[in-house]
Amino acid sequence: MQLPVICALVSVGLNAALIFAHPTAHDQSTDTQLACGQGGSYFDPRVNGGSMLDASGGLGEPLNVIISGRSSPDVLDATGKFYNYANAIGFSYECLGFHIGDPQQANLGDGRGWVNQTAVIRQDYGNSVFGTCEESVIGGNHFRIYPQLGTCALFLAVSIEEKASTNHNIEPNGYDAGRDALVAGAIGERQFDGVKYTTTAQTIEGLLPVGTQGINHNIAIDGKVILLTVTIHN
Repeated sequence: MQLPVICALVSVGLNAALIFAHPTAHDQSTDTQLACGQGGSYFDPRVNGGSMLDASGGLGEPLNVIISGRSSPDVLDATGKFYNYANAIGFSYECLGFHIGDPQQANLGDGRGWVNQTAVIRQDYGNSVFGTCEESVIGGNHFRIYPQLGTCALFLAVSIEEKASTNHNIEPNGYDAGRDALVAGAIGERQFDGVKYTTTAQTIEGLLPVGTQGINHNIAIDGKVILLTVTIHN
């Protein structure tokens, strides 16, 4: 681990309970929400005036992974038990529970308009406690979470970012590469803290454009979205 990170951890002196504090969802309502899965795996946001790009710097970042609404309900708990699944596939909540920077927004066509990300989740380099502090310094994979009302599907904007000294810019091909790395680490059987998960993947084309049009940082994408269905086994 980098020395600045170690020093930061010592100086802050926060306990593990704070580190694992979960974020609070922004602008979410469950008044009209269907039971998870009843609305299908997901629906195309564009049909109801939404977008498969979030809002970032006047452009957008691709929502290139979807956790199916037909996944086990605990996996779809975007402000709670989802984080155990994130741990199982190599990601954790942000270093010491802190986020620097303005939230990005997405319109998933579910009637709520543009809604803030629920959280940013970062690669933990095999250390679910302090690994995201290292990612914050040296860069790595990360994603933003946006739940879709009605299906409970989680739309993820996944990308690989550069180190902090280069302002966490997205790496060349960072959108497709980040998506592929997350999927590779998720498919099959994984477990964390006694919970076992099986994840299957399906490639969907036509939801995203191919190329650079509208894409933040002018980074080309291949237009593919991966739909993950996650099942918990007792």
